[in-house]
Amino acid sequence: MADIDVKVASWKLVEVGRVVLIRRGPFTGKLAAIVEIVDHRRVLVDGPSTEENKTVPRHVLPLAHATLTHFVIPKLPRAAGTGPVRKLWEKNEIDGKWAKSNYAQKTLQNERRKNLNDFERFKVLRLRKQARFEVQKAHAKVRAAA
Repeated sequence: MADIDVKVASWKLVEVGRVVLIRRGPFTGKLAAIVEIVDHRRVLVDGPSTEENKTVPRHVLPLAHATLTHFVIPKLPRAAGTGPVRKLWEKNEIDGKWAKSNYAQKTLQNERRKNLNDFERFKVLRLRKQARFEVQKAHAKVRAAA
């Protein structure tokens, strides 16, 4: 008989406990956890973030308005209330993990860039020019040595 190796799917699954990023609606850019799956297009989410301005009330969210993240709250019971979700959210440090993720850091950087004034943009331009010059100088030195 042939040896068959069964592997778990590598994509992110819609499951209870999966943390999602809301992309549309009044809670755009906030995190929430899937508490219950309503049907193949909608889920019940609850986002009890530790930061007051990032909380998401419990509501039904279309999956088209959400992006699944890599974070999962393990052992979250189906249709759990806000209290147990909050405890598991804090225990698993979802806000801290999200802040360290590349997507969150890139989003924060883009927001900071958008809010620069003219003089700050000019300073960024000058610093980038200086950095590029230093890299070119080091590269020329390596080429001359070779």
